[in-house]
Amino acid sequence: MPLVRIDLNQGRTAAQLREIADAVQEVMLDVFAAPPGDRYQIVTEHPAGQVIAEGSGLGIERSDALVMIQVFHQGRSVEQKTRAYAGLSRILAERAGLAPGDLIVSMVENTKEDWSFAGGRAQFLTGEL
Repeated sequence: MPLVRIDLNQGRTAAQLREIADAVQEVMLDVFAAPPGDRYQIVTEHPAGQVIAEGSGLGIERSDALVMIQVFHQGRSVEQKTRAYAGLSRILAERAGLAPGDLIVSMVENTKEDWSFAGGRAQFLTGEL
């Protein structure tokens, strides 16, 4: 059950935002084996100048089309993470026309006690999930 934050600059249509979110969900289902119907995404648009991403000395060219994705997850392997990076780059290029330099992905690992889905209960710990 990944929680995904998608941060990008303003300027895309609602349909384009949904296409990006749907593409990310497809990778979560395929690579991370998230259960169908298990979708937790936060899409945030930022005004110009509020997303700053330099090339980290890697010679990466970026544009205003930049998309930053953070994936909060439990226990995915290095192989799954590597496949997710590649899958996100591929599918976002295909579906949203995103250039390879305009995608930054960060994986944030946590544990079962780090989640409460409602009611002040830790459903993973109580056995509800």
